[in-house]
Amino acid sequence: MAFIPRGIIPPVVTPTTPDGAFHEKVFVQLINHLIDSGVHGVFPFGTTGEFYAFNNDDYRRIITLAVETAAGRVPVYAGANHITVKGTIELAKIAKECGANAVSVLTPMFISQTQAEVYEFYHAVAESTDLPIIIYNNRPKTNVHVTPETVAKLAEIPNIAGGKDSTGDMTNTAEYIRLTRHRDDFHVLLGRDTLIYAGLCYGATGAIASCANVAPKVAVDSYEKFMAGDHKGALEAQFKVAP
Repeated sequence: MAFIPRGIIPPVVTPTTPDGAFHEKVFVQLINHLIDSGVHGVFPFGTTGEFYAFNNDDYRRIITLAVETAAGRVPVYAGANHITVKGTIELAKIAKECGANAVSVLTPMFISQTQAEVYEFYHAVAESTDLPIIIYNNRPKTNVHVTPETVAKLAEIPNIAGGKDSTGDMTNTAEYIRLTRHRDDFHVLLGRDTLIYAGLCYGATGAIASCANVAPKVAVDSYEKFMAGDHKGALEAQFKVAP
């Protein structure tokens, strides 16, 4: 696919009022602040966005608002995370209708799966949509792993455009990159903020960085300086993000 996931992409927090209702005004302010700070995409309904706390009507409203607020300035990556295949496909369908540019798909939660079942899950979701899909491996939270070998096999599916590795295991991330490095249609993103610089050195194309919600310019600095060849400056920015 032509879509390349790249740069610093915050998994945007979902602001709420004191009674727990979605706070539309603050969400718009936050999206604009992040884009003005130089981020390369916005990602509503990631783990940091507490996707599990909202229903499908909320999902439609919030993804639509993210797309309208971004207004083409940066891509919108919509989280499509559900414990079932059917639920995930429904969210991907809504994301498409709302105008999202890509979907990030977390492994199913709670249920133990073989790697063959993980593959079939992503294959089924990919067949249901023409949106670019980012595989989201957050083993520490879900207790479900996507091995490098499974990622390499999934990378052969045309609309699976990349993978986000939130394991914090740089060896795992490195294997994602090594096994897919011959492809120009699959890219790896870091999902651990302390490893942005390391990932870029190894060949990752960016990071979905939670800390970019509160320190977007510092996180962006690490990427932009790296891409400009200023590795010392990029590393210093990483050291600022780390604590």
